[in-house]
Amino acid sequence: MDFHIKYITPDIKLSTYDDKLFKTETVFEFHMLVWFISGETKIIQADKSYIFKAGDIFLIPRNHLATIINYPKDGLPHKAVVMHLTKERLKEFYSNIETPEKNIRDEIKIHSFEKHPLLESCLASLIPYFDLKDSFPENIAALKITEAISILREINKNIDSVLADFDEPGKIDIVSFMEKNYMFNMSLERFGYLTGRSLSTFNRDFRKIFQTTPQRWLTQKRLELAFYHLTEKNKKPSDVFMEVGFEDLSHFSYAFKKQYGFAPSLVR
Repeated sequence: MDFHIKYITPDIKLSTYDDKLFKTETVFEFHMLVWFISGETKIIQADKSYIFKAGDIFLIPRNHLATIINYPKDGLPHKAVVMHLTKERLKEFYSNIETPEKNIRDEIKIHSFEKHPLLESCLASLIPYFDLKDSFPENIAALKITEAISILREINKNIDSVLADFDEPGKIDIVSFMEKNYMFNMSLERFGYLTGRSLSTFNRDFRKIFQTTPQRWLTQKRLELAFYHLTEKNKKPSDVFMEVGFEDLSHFSYAFKKQYGFAPSLVR
């Protein structure tokens, strides 16, 4: 794996990835504004998938469950400028700004800005700073992040409902959440956090409702989804295992054969 990251500050970075594929499943603790220079990324949500290419700009909200698959493309590496919009910086930005009262929480989704010239200009202006030998002044970094937030508010009048929402996940219905998000390869601690529970409370509530352990239930649900993709969608095992929450193809094949009695490669 050939993966390089250059930082201007901890909140502004340039990532370059030259290998065939890089996959991660994660929940970001802060909003991420991303500008693609080259390559391609597929982001899979519970109910929607996105593909972003060179020139695309998008915002991933915090506490957002997603599978992210990065690819080089057309002989060029996967390369992107990433800006972290942390809770601390956003609280400072909104400290003197009156925002509308929240009625219905904005849908947790990825916001795409389709190569917007103002955002592209803001993020492209950062490129020369990645080659600085001296440390990047914090006051300039703060100005750049403030500029980006201001542009987002200008081009999307509803973005305050995302950026100015500083609440932590509250206790929610564990059944509907897990039925929607079981295909994400998250730790049980993270599943607990996103449902507003400690790990011990999550395990207790889960066992009480589902009458089994979380890990057994997750494996069963992921294998059922994999079987559907293989039989109804005619997908290959190598394309399926990542989308249903398995870490690697060999583990997926072993679990699948144990469950169904034959290898996933024999389904087609």
